[in-house]
Amino acid sequence: MSRITDAFTHGKAFIAFITCGDPDLETTKEAVLAAARSGADLIELGIPFSDPTAEGPVIQAANARALAGGVTTDRILDFAADLRRETPVPLVFMTYANVVFSYGIDRFAQRCSEAGVDGVILPDVPYEEKEEFAPAFRKRSLDFISLIAPTSEHRVGMIAREAEGFLYIVSSLGVTGERSAITTDIGAMVGLVRASSRIPCAVGFGISTPEQAAQMASLSDGAIVGSAIMRIIAEHGRQAAPFVGEYVRSMKDALRPL
Repeated sequence: MSRITDAFTHGKAFIAFITCGDPDLETTKEAVLAAARSGADLIELGIPFSDPTAEGPVIQAANARALAGGVTTDRILDFAADLRRETPVPLVFMTYANVVFSYGIDRFAQRCSEAGVDGVILPDVPYEEKEEFAPAFRKRSLDFISLIAPTSEHRVGMIAREAEGFLYIVSSLGVTGERSAITTDIGAMVGLVRASSRIPCAVGFGISTPEQAAQMASLSDGAIVGSAIMRIIAEHGRQAAPFVGEYVRSMKDALRPL
């Protein structure tokens, strides 16, 4: 069983997203380890990009700060290898096609594998173009995580049948960011997936409170949170790790059965 699959076998999964290098990689490491100790079942590591089209203002700003601080893909790959030695929690890179293209798809996949990374999410690569990346990832046993959105209705079965690791359900149209309410019929989206596949489904985009996390996880297999965590890091800077841990603990507690 892969680490990603295992993350969904202990109840509802809480998935934390953290941008690498904001404000520096030492803080990122402390925040990731705090999240893992506090119950995060899987960590998405964001590799910064200058034009992160799927991201809202909070994560865009985190990308800009990380890049201004001199973080590079090479440094993040080394960082991930170091992190893997300290935690067994599944690690998934989230970045953009251009980052992987410019690094070299095969070289990137090889470095991910060597670092002990478990999967990759490229939100700007549609299903129809995934085979440009998938063979290199598959060769290194990296799960290429697929996304489905509210507009994916007629393609959900097709995407779900070929999905690897887990299926990332985008809760809302638009970019990442905290929302006061999520109105998409997540239950119906999960139902479409279940008609074609038993792959775990986790919901992201817009979740920031324990109540929202519990609601989304009640309809799926887990909840993904990024902007709310990066807001904590933006607020507390190099002292953010304990606050990230406290927040993750509150979110994970909300997903535990009563």
